Amino acid sequence: MQEINDFILAAAGQPWVLFLVLACCIIDGFFPPIPSESVVVGLAAVAATAAVPNPWLLMVVAALGAFLGDNIAYVIGQKIGTDRWAWMRRPRMQRSFSWAGTELRKRPASLILVARFIPIGRVAVNFTAGVTRYSRGRFVLLTALSAVLWAVYSVAIGLFFGQWFESNHLLGAVIAIVCAVVLGIAVDYVINRLRGKSSAVERLRETDA
Repeated sequence: MQEINDFILAAAGQPWVLFLVLACCIIDGFFPPIPSESVVVGLAAVAATAAVPNPWLLMVVAALGAFLGDNIAYVIGQKIGTDRWAWMRRPRMQRSFSWAGTELRKRPASLILVARFIPIGRVAVNFTAGVTRYSRGRFVLLTALSAVLWAVYSVAIGLFFGQWFESNHLLGAVIAIVCAVVLGIAVDYVINRLRGKSSAVERLRETDA
């Protein structure tokens, strides 16, 4: 176990680790399987007691990567459009694009800001923003803010839980990552419940009308 902790500490102090963070955060913007949260939170947990990598620098790199990744997803959605492939032309998908476009017009700030904290949710919203031609200028501003908030949040979680495991960096990183995943699932659950209630209210209004 001591050898593992020594390896983690040595890796966290290398300059290339920040390039790894940047790459993970960028790719995660349009390819969900890349675990950018786990990388950022895990390194922050190590930084809590080892002071490497620098937490502030980690925060900046994570925010930059998240911002670039989100905007790449927007461009991909914009280039692909909503009817290039057969599955996009299905009625259900067309309704989904229409719904996303409506939600982005009604509550873009809350939707884009919250989606950044949900791995799959961020890709769906950013992709749809490009597909529906949501205002690029507003999207850039909102994703810049959401990227900063997400980076601060992720590093803060790592620092909070990592400080309890000064002698075991691996355990601290694992617990911090698990807590971050659980919080992400909780946010996703709450959003789905609120969205379900909102849809029910809208249906009732349409019926009354």
